[in-house]
Amino acid sequence: MTDLCACSAGTLARLIRDGEVSAAEVTRAHLERIERVNPGVNAVVTLVAEQAVAAAGAADRRRASGAALPPLHGVPILHKDTHVTAGIRTTLGSPILADNVPDVDELIIARLRAAGTIALGKTNVPEFAAGSHTFNPLFGLTRNPYDPTRSAGGSSGGAAVALATGMCPIADGSDFGGSLRNPAAFCNVLGLRPTIGRVPTHPDPLPWHNLSVGGPMARTVDDLALMLSVIAGPDPRVPLSLDEPGGSFAAVPELDPRALRIAIAADFGGALPVDPEIVAAVEAAGTVFAGLGAAVEPALPDLRGAEEAFLIRRAWLFAANLGPVVDVHGDRVKATVRWNVEQGRALSTADLARAESLLASLYERTAAFFGRYDALLVPTTQVLPFDAELEYPTRIGDRELGSYLEWMRSCCDITTTGAPALSVPAGFSERGLPIGLQIVGPHRGEAALLGVAKLFESATGHAARRPPRPV
Repeated sequence: MTDLCACSAGTLARLIRDGEVSAAEVTRAHLERIERVNPGVNAVVTLVAEQAVAAAGAADRRRASGAALPPLHGVPILHKDTHVTAGIRTTLGSPILADNVPDVDELIIARLRAAGTIALGKTNVPEFAAGSHTFNPLFGLTRNPYDPTRSAGGSSGGAAVALATGMCPIADGSDFGGSLRNPAAFCNVLGLRPTIGRVPTHPDPLPWHNLSVGGPMARTVDDLALMLSVIAGPDPRVPLSLDEPGGSFAAVPELDPRALRIAIAADFGGALPVDPEIVAAVEAAGTVFAGLGAAVEPALPDLRGAEEAFLIRRAWLFAANLGPVVDVHGDRVKATVRWNVEQGRALSTADLARAESLLASLYERTAAFFGRYDALLVPTTQVLPFDAELEYPTRIGDRELGSYLEWMRSCCDITTTGAPALSVPAGFSERGLPIGLQIVGPHRGEAALLGVAKLFESATGHAARRPPRPV
């Protein structure tokens, strides 16, 4: 039997459906992997082994009954500890919520359950998902499986590590300024930030004004697509949800690379500091596409105002969502969260109006850009996985950074365009640290974006390189 923990979600679903392996066997294999590997990386912070074994037994009985099976029947999954899960502790990495066990699932979790997944537990996040380095006072630090002295990224850092080490084949995440993409890049897995509304969020206290999205994480493009197919789709309770049914994304389209026109900006046109090894990896990705027959040329959307719009919108959301928590719990909330809340409360109506105007202009300019190009290649991160004992990088090369958000602009600036973006493994540094390529596509263009990523994945094989063992 092939190592079940190395199988893709699609393969596991087929094996279970065909009766070649039981859901119980698959679940036990992943629970054993968690028990063996997790102590070295601290990715899984809440384990529900008994619930998982019981759910797997029910899945096997359903198959034996001859009932129709959903697309991810019996496939194990780990959920991000910011996503609300019925009957499973949901802490957001905060001691304030250490004993919080919700009664209901949020929409993305409900859809994954309905698709047949078996929940194994929850993955670690930064406190209140603030920042892109996964540590918190409740569960501690999540370590990079390729080098445990390095950061795993965040805020979906636990999810990325769990995928890389075979503790689950798919995982859910969320992304505001890179929370899916950064950890995917740091851990040599894949993460897709969809178009706003593609994966609806419910409940959401600010459904008209949220740049944060849920999305899939996996080890292959095919699994990203399969997972997207069950979490995407409209919901009448979500005003910005898109009408296209999720099932349309189940199969990755086969694209003719010779018909593609691809833009590349390996260092964001010089606008951002980027580690030279990352620049080289992005340039090499351009060479790969050119070798496949695509037309590749240097180009970048006009991103003026992106940083300002992102910082205003982010600060406002922090003040709206976490201001009451800071008011009640004060110093029990980390300093960077308190700082974001203070920044949000200092905003004026003119600031908010300016952010909306900037976002509108960015959207229009990006739409025009993708009228000329099918995809954009840029770095996912500006730095390689950094020292895990640091709170965040303060320097890139000889450039001092002004805040804990500045090193994430390679993702934050793309967020403001509204375009879907996917991080795919792009190789390794000289010391063996993963590098991610960020592929950006046109608004609502997730299907073609997955197709472009599949071309790169197939041509390079970078995603197949797993961490050294033992972790």
